[in-house]
Amino acid sequence: MKARLAAFALLVLYVTLVLPDPATAQNNFEIQVYGSETVAPDSTMVELHSNVAAEGSRRTVDHVLRTQGAFHETLEITQGITSWFETGFYLFTSIQPDTTWEWVGDHIRPRVRAPESWHLPVGLSLSSELVYQRRAFSVDTWTLELRPIIDKQWGHWYVSINPVLDRAIKGEGVKKGFEFSPAAKVSYSETPKVAIGLEYYGALGALRHFDQAHDQQHQLFPVIDLDLGPKWEFNAGVGFGLTPSTDRLIIKMILGYRFDWGGGGHK
Repeated sequence: MKARLAAFALLVLYVTLVLPDPATAQNNFEIQVYGSETVAPDSTMVELHSNVAAEGSRRTVDHVLRTQGAFHETLEITQGITSWFETGFYLFTSIQPDTTWEWVGDHIRPRVRAPESWHLPVGLSLSSELVYQRRAFSVDTWTLELRPIIDKQWGHWYVSINPVLDRAIKGEGVKKGFEFSPAAKVSYSETPKVAIGLEYYGALGALRHFDQAHDQQHQLFPVIDLDLGPKWEFNAGVGFGLTPSTDRLIIKMILGYRFDWGGGGHK
């Protein structure tokens, strides 16, 4: 474990010293790689997503507020409907460094997964999100997200891949059509209670023609996941932007708790 932590420290040092300042703002409100499992029926998962851009965009670009020093707080409430279907609702807020706490927008996210009775070799689910964000925080006020989710646990190792497709419904990005924003995670359970891993988040541009490399967004997050009990979720990490268009340094944390009603809960 010491060797892995040393490698993460070297990555921190390299990215902090070498990469240039970000050129544009980025919408970092919910930074998470999804797993395929859905919330059980008669259960409600409540999560708080918190992050801050310690090194982000320092000026307003296209009337979108800077990210430097902005705290993003997102409340996510997910209700299990059946053993294979859930619906999530998000409330996005931002605490700007020179203004008050502001409402950013809302998401609604239905998701289905392949039932266990199918006996697939991997976990498989599909999430869709209808998104509204105020113009001060995004050039696209209404967007649609389609997120296929493929994951697998091999002993101590866990891998999840989210090949996300986004499409603007209202805003400057409508003419781009669907855009590709992949995310992925690999982690290793050092102990039954602690897993360390690496998360990746990207935004490559329109499917029909990817953006030039310096305009793409790529982030790497060394992360830790803690098992605080069967109803709890905890994830934290530090993210590093790998291109000029990506926020350079982001600190994030996710804390969740599941409420069971009428005997519901995960098996």
